[in-house]
Amino acid sequence: MPRPTGRVLTLLELLQSGGTRTVAELADRLGVEGRTVRRYVNHLLDLDVPVESVRGRYGGYRLAPGYRLPPLMLGDDEALAVLLGLIAGRRAGLTTAQRTASETASAKIRRVLPQHIARRLDTLTEALAFTDQPGEADTPDAEILLAVADAVRHRRPVSIRYTDRDGRRSERTLHAYGVVAHGGRWYVTGLDAGIGEERTLRLDRIADARALPGSFETPTGPDPAQRVLTALATAEYRHEVTLRIHATADRIRAHLPAGVARLEECAPEPGADRASERWLRAELRVERLDWLPGVLAALDRPFVVERPDALRDLVLALADRLATRARRT
Repeated sequence: MPRPTGRVLTLLELLQSGGTRTVAELADRLGVEGRTVRRYVNHLLDLDVPVESVRGRYGGYRLAPGYRLPPLMLGDDEALAVLLGLIAGRRAGLTTAQRTASETASAKIRRVLPQHIARRLDTLTEALAFTDQPGEADTPDAEILLAVADAVRHRRPVSIRYTDRDGRRSERTLHAYGVVAHGGRWYVTGLDAGIGEERTLRLDRIADARALPGSFETPTGPDPAQRVLTALATAEYRHEVTLRIHATADRIRAHLPAGVARLEECAPEPGADRASERWLRAELRVERLDWLPGVLAALDRPFVVERPDALRDLVLALADRLATRARRT
């Protein structure tokens, strides 16, 4: 059964929904007797919540007209869920640049949690592990994030000031199709009206966002998330890598997700049997090559480096190091 405090909060929510609630109705919704409802009403009165008693055949309880309740009332489970969401969001890099707001919100909720819930939360956070480290994620300004999201919802052009990865600044008019969180960063995808081409932009590189008059139609086709993944996989980087891997698409995607590499089935060689036809070609563009040999080793499947030669050299160097260490043991 829920604790009395939880039932009192439920009673407050029922009264907040408006109208007069009979004692019988409240007792049924709370799963208690009528006299217990009256005791819970007294608890609310002790907290200066103005609950009025209405007499008569259709009498019961209601809140005083015009009374403004606190904007948010959370039960223990709800508060715990919010706190875990804040923790996971910070660790995954999905919170906005207003990190102080996230921390103060967590502190406010923790202050009102019962001690036994707070202790259980501390136990969980101590035991909780993440597969990646939070690092210093580049997160967008909250106002810019909300302004762009509003432009997406209402299909309004938005004027932005943008700084690209080379430090070049520009002013653009964007028809934003959607906001996407991926890999610890926030992106917006849409049409750059100035050049008439679709672009995927990092929200943390936008210095200002202002809605403009007018509207636009979102084109049919891939959803915003798929557009961002495609843009990231085809973006220009320092190295263009092509691999042939003898593995299933699911196994490759576990190490080279859609936002990193494009996959296509290789044409079978003349006279090849069915087993040898399961080669897939992976194409990706990267700034650095040093992380790829370890990924290929983790795949534990046959592969061929088609380009660049520098990656082939790094793979051979890793193989030599592993072989040397194995002989030493």
